[in-house]
Amino acid sequence: MGKYYRVYADVELGNIESNVEALMALTPAGTKSLAVVKADGYGHGDVAVAKAVYSKVFGYAVATLDEAVNLRENGIDKPILILGFVNTDEYETLKNRVEELQNLYSLPDSIVFYMATPPEMYEVIPLGLQKCGLAYTSDGFRRIVVEKPFGTDIKSAKHLTRLLESIFDEHDIYRIDHYLGKETVQNILVLRFSNGIFEPLWNRNYIDHVEIVSSETLGIGNRGGYYESSGALRDMVQNHLLQLMAFIAMEPPVAFDPESIRDEIAKVFKSLHHYTPEEMQEQIVRGQYTAGTIAGESVQGYRDEKNVSGDSVRETYVAMKIELDNWRWAGTPFYIYTGKRLSEKKTEIIIHFKSTPQQLFVGQCSGSSCNQLIIRVQPNESIALRFGLKIPGSGFEVRQVSMDFLYSSLSDKKLPDAYERLLLDVMLGDSTLYSRADAQEASWDFIDPIIKNWVKRGKDGLAFYASGSDPEEIDRLMPHDKKCNCCNEMM
Repeated sequence: MGKYYRVYADVELGNIESNVEALMALTPAGTKSLAVVKADGYGHGDVAVAKAVYSKVFGYAVATLDEAVNLRENGIDKPILILGFVNTDEYETLKNRVEELQNLYSLPDSIVFYMATPPEMYEVIPLGLQKCGLAYTSDGFRRIVVEKPFGTDIKSAKHLTRLLESIFDEHDIYRIDHYLGKETVQNILVLRFSNGIFEPLWNRNYIDHVEIVSSETLGIGNRGGYYESSGALRDMVQNHLLQLMAFIAMEPPVAFDPESIRDEIAKVFKSLHHYTPEEMQEQIVRGQYTAGTIAGESVQGYRDEKNVSGDSVRETYVAMKIELDNWRWAGTPFYIYTGKRLSEKKTEIIIHFKSTPQQLFVGQCSGSSCNQLIIRVQPNESIALRFGLKIPGSGFEVRQVSMDFLYSSLSDKKLPDAYERLLLDVMLGDSTLYSRADAQEASWDFIDPIIKNWVKRGKDGLAFYASGSDPEEIDRLMPHDKKCNCCNEMM
């Protein structure tokens, strides 16, 4: 009896990587590519091939949902396109289970679908729900919750909206942003519109500028793949920080109901001043962290993180001077900055009031005043008001004092988690703290030109900062009179 040997292929992954590099060199700059790894990477090993070309491609294409799941389970977190038919048997199983529970417990026909899934499933799941009949009811409601990102640009955001609106009504689509579930953020509306000591001052006549800060000491962790396609601008500014700005900048709603509030938020986004290419260079800073020290421990730079290209130009820090072309805020800048691996973890909004017309006292502020209203979103939810008082003793030298309020002092009850509050609102049908389609599209209209400009410029204009520090480039955006004698510190 003769010997028989198994046939096998000896695959050199480095050659596959080189082939992809050669192909990309022949395509125009900024072209997004998909690596087709269906059928087990055509017999070469789908996971192995996917990992080999990870830093070279935008995403992957597979034939079935099972193939996509396999990539996800093996650490592939980039977009995955399913080329073939998505089996809806699972949705029929879900439908049968829902009906079983409704009959067993006499439940109403009201269902919330929460898509805490990879973005590439945002189209697949609603279509599956539609096909099996779960997306419709004549006696109750169907609501769907969508996690960010709500698209990656204006085109994809509009596409996602049109798809969802073909299945669900707009008032049943809930685009969740956990920042808006924080008690201090919600308190902005009450602070502004229920207090006569603030409402008359909330405009360009009395406010010099506004800072909105969200800084982290953490790096990207295991989210390298996601961050390479997103960056700080998409990940933080387009949704979280612009939403905070809208709460600060919006006009009083005609009534305290969801649509009236969301009308005013949409108006803020539509009034965003769009940068010229020259203004982008002058009024926007983008940076990327390098190796450094956090809390006494050495940490690696962004380019050394898992699933990050060694020559990546992806931003981990963004600072922007934003202006609003409307009556209330004309000439009053909003400074937004956010980043990873910075010196401290905090999210706060600082309202800088203008100084008095004359400086009568020693050490009194000039220009941008040290009179501030500080709204701390995290880690300690609180509000502080800073103002000048006379130092005890002879003379009239001024120093700033602070009146601090901790939100937890209003009640000894456990404050609900942001997601707990927001998901309860969905069940109650309250969309006040959820983004509407027109607001999303207006924010993408503002962000898109910036992204395109950065792609065109490549590494030009990208600043680097050591982990544990704060980029020096922010100084050129902020008001020059940051040093104030009455505070005896840098503001």
